[in-house]
Amino acid sequence: MNLTIKELIRDSHQISKDHGWWEDPNKSVGELLALVHSEISEALEVYRDLGKEGLSKNWIEENGKPEGFTVELADAIIRIADMCGAYELDLEEALTKKMEYNKSRPYRHGGKKA
Repeated sequence: MNLTIKELIRDSHQISKDHGWWEDPNKSVGELLALVHSEISEALEVYRDLGKEGLSKNWIEENGKPEGFTVELADAIIRIADMCGAYELDLEEALTKKMEYNKSRPYRHGGKKA
């Protein structure tokens, strides 16, 4: 499966709507961002449990659900794409602009170590 960013946004949001996740008209941006954060936290838990070896290890649970570090990262991307679909945000344009800007930044800008 090769998706463009726009297709990922469209499909992620449509699947989410089809499965009832947008029935509440009062869903807040804060709640949506917390859901993205929860997926990142789940990736961290996989890493804590399995260490570096777990970074590339994915598996299928008995119920058919994929699990693993990269699966949790995928979940975070899907949640971001869903939010972009709901609010008609052009993530592709933002990514392109940010990547171009990052190319122009100095080496280890801001004096940070990581």
